[in-house]
Amino acid sequence: MNHRPILVAGAGSWGTALAILIARNGHPVLLWGHDAAHIARLSRERCNARHLPGFAFPPPLTPVEELEEALTQARDVIAAVPVAGLRGVLEQIAIHAPADVRISWACKGFERDTLCLPHQIVEQMFSRDCPQAVISGPSFAREVAADVPTAIVVGSRDAGFAGDLVARLHGGRFRTYRSEDVTGIEIGGAVKNVFAIAAGISDGLGFGANSRAALITRGLAEMMRLGEAMGAHRETFMGLAGLGDLVLTCTQDQSRNRRLGLALAAGKDLATALKEINQTVEGVHTADAVEKLAKKHGVEIPIAVEVARILRGETTPQAAVQTLLARGPTSE
Repeated sequence: MNHRPILVAGAGSWGTALAILIARNGHPVLLWGHDAAHIARLSRERCNARHLPGFAFPPPLTPVEELEEALTQARDVIAAVPVAGLRGVLEQIAIHAPADVRISWACKGFERDTLCLPHQIVEQMFSRDCPQAVISGPSFAREVAADVPTAIVVGSRDAGFAGDLVARLHGGRFRTYRSEDVTGIEIGGAVKNVFAIAAGISDGLGFGANSRAALITRGLAEMMRLGEAMGAHRETFMGLAGLGDLVLTCTQDQSRNRRLGLALAAGKDLATALKEINQTVEGVHTADAVEKLAKKHGVEIPIAVEVARILRGETTPQAAVQTLLARGPTSE
């Protein structure tokens, strides 16, 4: 067993759930966030009442207020922040990181201005020789904290680091699989959020199970086309980070992206819907990024394009449906 603690950077719901999981498996884990007052409250109350209420911290979990102090103890880091905040957190980590630091991330999406995937951001901040890994798959934070049976994938080209992460995460009712296709895992985790918005719109407009099944299936086809054009492996999208995450986020109201779609179908404007959800909805920025990347790579993604147009206010959910249904027949 590796007795050095692992550092989870990001004390929101997902970072807290991962920290609880690792500690429940018997491994020491440090939980850090940028809000020192929030971390102090975690230390006092031994739970995250703000983001993940009802789940007590196992004894091996220690909240830490100072990142520099945490990095004197931890070699391995999991960045569990939204993609929009990933670069900033990595900049802070890089200042204090030990020479043998190993970086992993548990966020999904593209950076808004650069269209970078998370691993591309990490490679810009750290040496390419730095061991790196992505953690992804169909996993709502609350269910992970509640010890509901869950399976995810760890993607890394470094077998040693991947093995150490699996050893910490895998156990009890939590299964962890390995893959070397970092790009495919990241694309699946990002693009599924766009189709979750579409699924929320479809259900919010009163369409049935036939519509939802067709949307998920054709959404998967769009995901695969874009992923292969960007260098991912086709089979990755048939696994947990592709089909698994797509089905989860398209069918469950725990998904913020699906809830956004439901709100848009109900006639709410984007700003109002986002205010009501009051959490990061990655699919909003991802839809624009996916459309730009599809144009760059010459890939056809009609469902994702209509979602992007709805989010920009260029069309309505009802008109977008008619646009998609008016497309001519084609082969599958």
